[in-house]
Amino acid sequence: MAKKASTTIARKPVSFDQVKVAVLVPCYNEAVAVAKVVKDFRQALPGATIFVFDNNSTDDTVNAAQAAGAEVFEEKHQGKGFVVRRMFTDIEADIYVLVDGDATYDAPSAPAMIERLLSDRLDMVVANRIDTEIAAYRAGHRTGNMLLTGFVAWVFGPAFNDMLSGYRVFSRRFVKSFPVLSGGFEIETELTIHALELGLPAAEINTPYYARPTGSTSKLNTWRDGFRILRTILALYRAERPLSFFSIIGLALAIVSIVLAIPIFITYVETGLVPRFPTAILSMGLMMLASLSAAVGLVLDTVTRGRRETKLLAYLSHRAPGEERRAS
Repeated sequence: MAKKASTTIARKPVSFDQVKVAVLVPCYNEAVAVAKVVKDFRQALPGATIFVFDNNSTDDTVNAAQAAGAEVFEEKHQGKGFVVRRMFTDIEADIYVLVDGDATYDAPSAPAMIERLLSDRLDMVVANRIDTEIAAYRAGHRTGNMLLTGFVAWVFGPAFNDMLSGYRVFSRRFVKSFPVLSGGFEIETELTIHALELGLPAAEINTPYYARPTGSTSKLNTWRDGFRILRTILALYRAERPLSFFSIIGLALAIVSIVLAIPIFITYVETGLVPRFPTAILSMGLMMLASLSAAVGLVLDTVTRGRRETKLLAYLSHRAPGEERRAS
């Protein structure tokens, strides 16, 4: 179970002399905001390297990021999930700070998040957004976040207060053992569920959340991306909890089968006849499908356990946070 906590944010830069920190900034048409993001994180984390990955922007994002001093790369596959996959694959560091390029997250919170990750030997620290302005967090996004967070907590166990936060700090062993499957804004959901599924040590820290700069527009669509995230949760539920998933389907089919069969059975007891033969066939077919669904769940549960063991072995092949400093 992921561990939740909050703490007071330190407001002064911290130097991590023996730890290589990479700040990862995925961007799509963020020319208005990206320079501020780079500047703020350079001030908060003077020793960190800031990487901006541009995702086919049509504005001046690349030039703005380069002028601000970031190392800029391009990812042609459209979607935040593809960008994060490329970042996690290509960038080598001990600590990874993932933050959106829209200047809504609080850069001075990064040192405290890293300190928390190192001191408690965690694998992920999530920034729980505390909005400072009404315009910072739209009502639709807030409601969607609450519903999805509640659903994940019901399916996978207690989750974070802000499951969809785009501001996170990771250990190397989390990043290098995380199989990125999603291609879009579902990536935050996948990151959260990965930590919950493997029981990785994680925490949550309250951080300020600001409105976008004037002239900057959100790329999120409340309904479209909400449905995509929900679809991702259901797909991950099927993949990670197949016995429960297919048992629910089997139970539903069995209930329908029994409801259809009861009148037929009563008529047969009273008259010795089966007048609704097609209904009887349908009822029997549904019960067979219910049994088949339960059997599929049992088989896939065994497969899932093996896959989970493989993920854990990949995770354990990397040193814990802070061990890099001792080994160097």
